[in-house]
Amino acid sequence: MLVRAIATVGFMTLLSRLLGFARDVAVAWVLGAGWMADVFFVAFKLPNLFRRLFAEGAFNLAFVPIFAGKLETEPDANAPGGARTFATQAQSGLLAAVLLFSIAVELAMPWVVELIAPGFADEPEKFALAVELVRVTFPYLVFISMVSLLAGILNSLHRFWAAAATPVLLNLTMIASVFALTPLAATPAHALSWGVFIAGGVQLAWLMWHTARIGWLPRLAWPRLDADVKRLLKRIGPVAIGAGIYQISLLIDTIIASLLATGSISYLFYADRLVQLPLGVVGVAVGTALLPMLSRQIKAGDEAGALVSQNRAVEFALLLTLPAMAALAVIPETLIAALFQRGEFTAEATAKTALALMVFALGLPAYVLIKALAPGFYAREDMVTPIKVGALAVAVNVAVALSLMGPLQHVGLAAATVVSQWLNALALLTILIRRGQFHFDRRFTGRVWRIALAAALMGAVVYSLELWLARGWAGWLGGGGAERAASLALLVVAGCASYSIAAHVFGAARLGDVKRWMRRT
Repeated sequence: MLVRAIATVGFMTLLSRLLGFARDVAVAWVLGAGWMADVFFVAFKLPNLFRRLFAEGAFNLAFVPIFAGKLETEPDANAPGGARTFATQAQSGLLAAVLLFSIAVELAMPWVVELIAPGFADEPEKFALAVELVRVTFPYLVFISMVSLLAGILNSLHRFWAAAATPVLLNLTMIASVFALTPLAATPAHALSWGVFIAGGVQLAWLMWHTARIGWLPRLAWPRLDADVKRLLKRIGPVAIGAGIYQISLLIDTIIASLLATGSISYLFYADRLVQLPLGVVGVAVGTALLPMLSRQIKAGDEAGALVSQNRAVEFALLLTLPAMAALAVIPETLIAALFQRGEFTAEATAKTALALMVFALGLPAYVLIKALAPGFYAREDMVTPIKVGALAVAVNVAVALSLMGPLQHVGLAAATVVSQWLNALALLTILIRRGQFHFDRRFTGRVWRIALAAALMGAVVYSLELWLARGWAGWLGGGGAERAASLALLVVAGCASYSIAAHVFGAARLGDVKRWMRRT
């Protein structure tokens, strides 16, 4: 069941990321990597930053274990104090909180923008546009917070696909806004910002329809502080601090980037978009599928089953992440040029974005390990330990970023992120092992080196083919858009084929394993 759930979420996330690339190509075409792009990316990041704090961060991590536990231990969901009542009260509290917060931020927007992008303050036109666009995009937080709650309900009921499809709607709406709204708006940045707002409403309507179909749409009710809500709030507090620490780290990265050369925010954004493909398909999918499953297994006293689930999650994550890391690290400029270098996106922007991508790629395994290991704490209702680990990682991130921003500019910020992610992952792993709550089983230790070997071979194949395309085959990688796209397609096919063959030959994974995982795990 676990791998099937991961595959469901991963497939929908893959579709979303592919559409996200189409969206980013459109954005790069109309905005490039100039000052207006920097402004839009700040406007896009701010509601998403608080989304990760309110919705996917503190609230969701505290809500899912309680809700899933009620489903496991209380057969009658409609009984007083049952899962349905809890979902209703949780929704009421979350909606009230995000509405009040959003109103406060809208009223204080000039000060908020000055805080998150101080480098804009010296350019009045840039600053004014940032204030205007963030006011348009920020209500997205209200929509997406409700989306996160409904997704938590559906995931706990083992209905993953509808929630996983919501990012697809975001990307489709934003792509449509580029073509439909740009002719009507003052600038392309305005059109995209309104696209973000509209997408939030579309995503919420989608999940409301799906939860209503199965009879689980929470009704609107006045917030009430019952025992379960108090329990939820007690868990939200520590998790909010932990999630808040990490989000502060992201905010600091944006602040520092705004002080660097124009385009720095955009270079990091475009590089991160490529990294988000494997992160979303693998990392987010693993975390989304694993948390409710571990919560129910641990609540039922099945520690052995929880150990197996977590080992398979880590194994499956690395099986897909290590080859992605190898590919992004060895051919970053080819990827960026083929996807983004057109219109306002120049060759210089390609080179600078590729440097950030190459560094970001080195942190991929750490990120997915965090997604596979953190549920081991949250499912056991330990919200404090990940906070302490996260605080240490953030402190290291900020220190490294400040020390490297001068000599390495935006690449230094990428390096700081990678260092902090690895520190976070290794610390979580060490703590779980010392507590006796996790260890790598024989199957994992027998497979992981085979996975790494297959990924290394794939990286060598892709790099060698890239050199041949650049030098030996009429310089296709330096040609026009069609030639670059064809070269990239050939590199992707060669990489997938070589990794699949190597993984089978080395025993990293076989087709029979995948079939058994999909049926039983």
